[in-house]
Amino acid sequence: MSRASLLLAFAPLAAAALLVAPDASATNYSLWIHGRNTGTATKAGTYTDFSYWGSSATAAGINKKAVNWDGKSHISEQNFRIRNALDCYCTGANWCYIAAHSAGDAQIGYALDKFGGSTRSIKNASPAADGTCGNAGGTQTGWNIKWVDVASGAGGGSELANIGAWAVSDALTDDLKTATMRALYDHNQTRGIWFDMFAGAKGTLYSATLAGQDDEAVGYHSTGGVSTTGGFCNAGDLFCDGTLTAGTAATSNGKQKWSYHNVALVDTSEQYNHYANGAWAGIIAPVRTDMVNFAK
Repeated sequence: MSRASLLLAFAPLAAAALLVAPDASATNYSLWIHGRNTGTATKAGTYTDFSYWGSSATAAGINKKAVNWDGKSHISEQNFRIRNALDCYCTGANWCYIAAHSAGDAQIGYALDKFGGSTRSIKNASPAADGTCGNAGGTQTGWNIKWVDVASGAGGGSELANIGAWAVSDALTDDLKTATMRALYDHNQTRGIWFDMFAGAKGTLYSATLAGQDDEAVGYHSTGGVSTTGGFCNAGDLFCDGTLTAGTAATSNGKQKWSYHNVALVDTSEQYNHYANGAWAGIIAPVRTDMVNFAK
């Protein structure tokens, strides 16, 4: 189901909501959670450095913030960075749109499963140098998140991590093994928040070790939010286990997607690879467009 379709489906609710006067102090934010990248370690905790993505002058949704973490540690060890950002910008009267890339998918999924039902202090959206914000008074359960856009999500892991193809020994690579990542948190527990998955398919010969269609780093089983590993491809491709479908429907061979996971883009033209290339490129490009159009 597309973003536009979802908006049409909920149009009556939106119209009803307009009858209620909005909180004058409410602010919406767009949080961008990056993936694996050892070059971001020195920027961890900052919200203005978009060097992982591209130019900070590029439009990327309302009040955009870069959620920087060290890009190499275990998800569990760096997830506090994501929670700090969510506390800062997504509590009280404020609401957030989330965009995540690659292992950023696991970071927001882990936060929602493990901490999305916890009591959070309402913060003032004025971060200190360490990325934390001051208390504004009061508490709430979880965070105010409208939806999550995911560019080639690695929440299902990658076969490249299984075989050590990245030739690194950082802790995140261990997490990215398919069995490890799929057991790390409950992917079905999104606290009722929709994950819109954008699945790239511009693979290369060296990515043949990845199951089914891939974007050079992650296969469709992960980027499509499928609840099991397998070789999933575009319709008509040979030697695959099944076809990745758009929307929430199961793959053509009956493998279900995780709850609240909607495939917004299946790269049938095989034009999007995994990488931003410092220019909001690859599979990040259509996610940025979606954020510009709908994160308002």
